[in-house]
Amino acid sequence: MKDHGQTVVLLTGASSGIGKATARQLLDQGYIVYAVARRIEKMSDLKEAGAHVLAMDVTDDGSMVQAVEHIAQRHGGVDILINNAGYGSYGAIEDVDMAEARRQFEVNVFGLARLTQLVLPYMRQNRYGKVVNITSMGGKIYTPLGGWYHATKFAVEALSDCLRVETKSFGIDVIVVEPGGIKTEWGDIAGELVLKTSGETAYADLAQKSARMMKDTYQSPKVSEPEVIAETILEAITARKPKTRYVAGYMARTFLFLRRVLSDRMFDRVLLSSLK
Repeated sequence: MKDHGQTVVLLTGASSGIGKATARQLLDQGYIVYAVARRIEKMSDLKEAGAHVLAMDVTDDGSMVQAVEHIAQRHGGVDILINNAGYGSYGAIEDVDMAEARRQFEVNVFGLARLTQLVLPYMRQNRYGKVVNITSMGGKIYTPLGGWYHATKFAVEALSDCLRVETKSFGIDVIVVEPGGIKTEWGDIAGELVLKTSGETAYADLAQKSARMMKDTYQSPKVSEPEVIAETILEAITARKPKTRYVAGYMARTFLFLRRVLSDRMFDRVLLSSLK
């Protein structure tokens, strides 16, 4: 295992929330951090703290190739990739435009997969690497009006399992982190999208209830701070033998437990009863 001061981390979605908190945590520990996002102006504080800040759009192959080549030229590759970029596109499956559904997959799945493809040759060559995929408790459970979002997170869970087995012989660890409720922009974005998409359709009542629940949940003092996930990521990448999955954040363990022990119909009732 490399010393922190020699370990190069590429972190997506670093302009806010979990990504920004993780970048700060890694910088404090002495890692070489490449923080990337579309909104480069929102990462000036990370640059001042010592991060290498790059503009990257995970739906733009050219920007990903350019960033990885830049890092490889300076350091010989990426040691740790943290795939954190993503968003929640909410709305009834019937209502969501297929272009938006495809964009959800482009950001949450295909961008993650492509960036992973780009860093793996260096990891294989060095016979060392860690790929950390940030999914969600939503990669194991489901909620009404979140079909496309959950589909992407379920997909990343499956991709991660396959990748873990495929790359094991090259000394590469693949780690999934499943956050629960976290104080980020995610809740506001998802709430706005569900009303925009289904607020005036046959699913309007469900959309109003869902938006209200999201607002109440993400304004609750019980919701975890992004630093909770940043600390979990640090625990995972510093472990000599990391677990394949880490669960952290508000209600994550509770919901995952309920999903395991309840039948589908019973879990459906739990979900619908929470919408008031």
